[in-house]
Amino acid sequence: MGTATVITSRCTTRARACVASLLLCASQAPAWAENEPDPRAADAWPMFRGGPLQTGVAAEPLPTDLRVAWKFEAQDAFESTAAIIHRRVFVGSDDGNVYALELSDGSLEWKYGVDAPVRASPTFVRDKVIVGDDDGRVHALDARTGARLWTYETGSQIIASATPHEDRVVIGSYDGAVYCLTIDDGKLAWKFDTEGRVHGTAAVVAGQAIVAGCDQFLHVISIADGRAVRRVEMGSVSGSSAAILGDRTFVGTYGNEVLGLNWKEGKVLWRFRDPDRQFPFLSSAAVAGGTVVIGGRDKRVHALDIETGKPRWAFAAQARVDSSPVIAGDRVYVGSSDGNLYVLDRATGTERARFEAGGPITASPAVADGRLVIGTADGILYCLEGKGPPGP
Repeated sequence: MGTATVITSRCTTRARACVASLLLCASQAPAWAENEPDPRAADAWPMFRGGPLQTGVAAEPLPTDLRVAWKFEAQDAFESTAAIIHRRVFVGSDDGNVYALELSDGSLEWKYGVDAPVRASPTFVRDKVIVGDDDGRVHALDARTGARLWTYETGSQIIASATPHEDRVVIGSYDGAVYCLTIDDGKLAWKFDTEGRVHGTAAVVAGQAIVAGCDQFLHVISIADGRAVRRVEMGSVSGSSAAILGDRTFVGTYGNEVLGLNWKEGKVLWRFRDPDRQFPFLSSAAVAGGTVVIGGRDKRVHALDIETGKPRWAFAAQARVDSSPVIAGDRVYVGSSDGNLYVLDRATGTERARFEAGGPITASPAVADGRLVIGTADGILYCLEGKGPPGP
């Protein structure tokens, strides 16, 4: 089902050196199990979109002048978005591996092979890295060593990431079901069947999972028992993750719309449809400061008013924007299939900078500890850091 290769080059080159450095290594080791990472903490990006609310907002701004700190090359594309926690980067690749890298220099700590592409984004919770693969398996790995702890098999491909709540995680599958598994042993707590694939990652709020499905419904599911609380007709298939702000949620659809909904009342509040360019929205929204920011296959990044859905600005890239934007301070960071990572002014959409990665970018940025990590379809994972002061 999977194998782990553990890289310990700093402590195994010479046995005597390893023994001599044990106390030093122990004193510097991260406290893996003492506390769960706070998704609002500046040094944590433990899952897709940064946390269970799926808002795509970093805790602190990044330095204004970003440069490549390191890069790591895999054998195939990075469509998976990285998780960052305890000074490590966890990410999947289409080459069939989950990688754990040092955030400081990109050195390989371990890799875990699953014999299938890993396009889902890993989630760190309770010392574990939980991630799905293209064969429909959910893997729980020891975050320190990459050892397999448990697996659970669904009926089809998994693109969605696992979202934790208390002692459980919720994850969707292309078999049309949402699964709730126990974190410790991967046992099935419940299974909720939809009428279409589940592509987007579930948001979790107030003990409920919010899932935008390919059956054209937004589902609100009780995590306690898997009961359907309500569902809202979206009018089209959705591959986006639902971003939550209070009683509001925001999703893009393949019907060329972005929706603002009230998930508590089960109603659509507004719909945005570009009158000039009709293209799907596969990107997931970032939400902050009264603005919803989302990428589209119309080659644009759109900023919409959170109350009305009316456009505030639009930025034109050179290819589709399936990457989900991240807001950090007064900047928006988002990749494009044109091979660029764009840095935009959050208020105006003006381009402030760009990083030319070369290969198409469909993965989304992960931001923590003053760094940004993102991968490309060319199989290169970049870590960007800045030497200047933090941006506004």
